[in-house]
Parts: sequence; structure tokens; C-alpha cells
Amino acid sequence: MAHNLNYNEKTGRYSFFSVQQKAWHNLGQIVDQYPTSAEAMIYAGLDYEVIKSPLYTKVNDDSEKQVPHYFANIRTDNNTVLGVVGKDYQIVQNREAFSFFDAIVGGGDGILYETAGALGNGERIFITAKLPGYIRVGNGDDVTEKYIFLTTSHDGSGSITAAFTPIRIVCQNTLNAALGDMSNVVRIKHTAGAKERFDDAHRIMGVANVLSIQMEEIFNQWAKVSINDKQVKRLIEHALCPNKETFDLLKKGATDELSSVFKNSINDAFAYAMTSETQQMETTKGTLFGAYNAVTGYYQNVAKYKSEEKKLDSIMNGSAQKRAQKAFDLCRSFAEIGSDIFLMN
Repeated sequence: MAHNLNYNEKTGRYSFFSVQQKAWHNLGQIVDQYPTSAEAMIYAGLDYEVIKSPLYTKVNDDSEKQVPHYFANIRTDNNTVLGVVGKDYQIVQNREAFSFFDAIVGGGDGILYETAGALGNGERIFITAKLPGYIRVGNGDDVTEKYIFLTTSHDGSGSITAAFTPIRIVCQNTLNAALGDMSNVVRIKHTAGAKERFDDAHRIMGVANVLSIQMEEIFNQWAKVSINDKQVKRLIEHALCPNKETFDLLKKGATDELSSVFKNSINDAFAYAMTSETQQMETTKGTLFGAYNAVTGYYQNVAKYKSEEKKLDSIMNGSAQKRAQKAFDLCRSFAEIGSDIFLMN
């Protein structure tokens, strides 16, 4: 897989750090202790500023003329142009992104910076931070840590995005799920002011607190709900279903007409559900919780991606996240109804 991590020629380092765990593609810095936000920014190579600079174009007489209402975002440590933005675009400096995290729990008490890095030329950054507390399933051996993931860009391509994402320690599965009308994602426009960003920091923390409490209750319930192998496979089929045409084929039982790519995905996910060591726990073996983890575990540990960046995008806010959400909704329906016609066929 390609990594697309930014390489800083001045320092001779890749812009990425990780605490204790092996760094991305063996690149970047591994540190022993959780750093402060200021230390994390330096370890990850994010200690650079970005400025908006006027854009100029050549005219007929070869003179320069300023382009109105548009600016180039420039990285000041190496003068790299990161993107073109409009006049209302507000730069969120990398240090401000860390301040967003520090504001969540009040001065950084209890928040642990786990990873951070820059992609491309430094136009996109990402940070993951561990929150205090756990989600415990069963007798407490199956533990889920609570994280907030943030990504922002300096090229005008998207909003600041912060997401609550629990991760199971035993298999590092990212368990993205929204309960009811609540989303685990907060998006902040680059036109937003500092006060709005600060308010949203507390909003994502509120989302994290509510979601973690509700998810612990739901996961413990699912760990007590039995599901047989045939039902697990049907759940996987419907959770991974990419479109209505495939869904109609599944309803008709026309498995021979399914694409080979889809069938291979189903087989790989089902094999993970049946054979993975983490699927043999008391909380997962033959349980609805295990079925849900089979889908999230497939995308986290088995599915192939063109690059680590594509994997990150897919799991946090792309097709893998949507499939995991579909699995969550199917499991919740299964638990409430006791059976589901699509799972029982």
C-alpha cells in the first residue's frame, strides 16, 4: 500500500508519530510516552504555519495581475503551495487543531495523543486522541477504548471533521456507529470562527459521552443474543451489499448472478467471523456482538485498500463506515425483533 505521508526534506523525517505502536509503514517516529499537544505537534512534523497569499496571473503584456477573491495557501517553512482558496476561507493552523482537542476535556487533562501526521505536501493533517474511560462488554475482558479522530486540510478541499470512534483493544476494530438521529461526526466549516470551533469541541465530547454509554448498553445486550452461522453470513451479505441490484439478487437467492468481487468480500468477511481469534471470545462467538464485529473487523483487518489514506477515509467516513453502520442497524433490528426476514432467508 502507498502511504502518502509527507516527507520533510529539512528534517529528513516523515510527518507522523505513534505512541508505542509500530509507525505507519515503519515510517515516522515512535515515542514511549503520551506527549503533550505541543510535543505531539513536533513529533508529527506539524509545527509549521500556513498563510494565505494573493494569487497573480500573467496578462498579455507579460505583466502580473492579481486574481480577485482567490488566494494560495502556502506552507511557510518550505514555501510549498498547498491549495487555492476563496476570500472567506479561514486557515486553521495545526496548533489550533490540537487546541481543539485540549478544549474538549479542559486544558488537556486526561486526553492522550496517540497518533498524528501530515499527508501529501502537508495539505492534510490527522490526529487521534484517546479519551478517559472504557466501554466494557461481558465480564470486562472485552474492552473498547474511546477515541476522537480529527482531520483537516489546508487546500480548501473540505471541512474540519471530528469523529468519535471506539476501538476494541483485542483486535483494533474501529466501531463507527450512530444511534438514532445522533451522528458520531462533527463537521466545522473553514469559514467558522474560533468561538464556533470551541463550542463544537464540547459538542463532540457530548456526543462521545452519550454514545459510549449507549453503546456499552447495546453491546452488552448483543453479547447475550445468539445468532447461528447461516444468519451471520446473511447479515454480512446485506451489510456489505453495494447497491439495489445486488440487494434484489440477494432477496431472490440468485447467488450465481452476484459479482465475483462481492462474493469474495462475503467469503473473506465470513471467514474472519468464523476463524479470527478475536471472534472466539465469550462475548463474540455465536453472538450478535460477534456478528457486528465481523463486519467492522473485516474492513479494519482484512479488506484491501489502494493506500493507507484510502483506508483511513473509508473507515472514518466512506464505504467501510457506511457498511459498518448498516451492520449496526441490522444487528439492532435483529435484537429487537428476534429475527429478520433478510437474515433468515
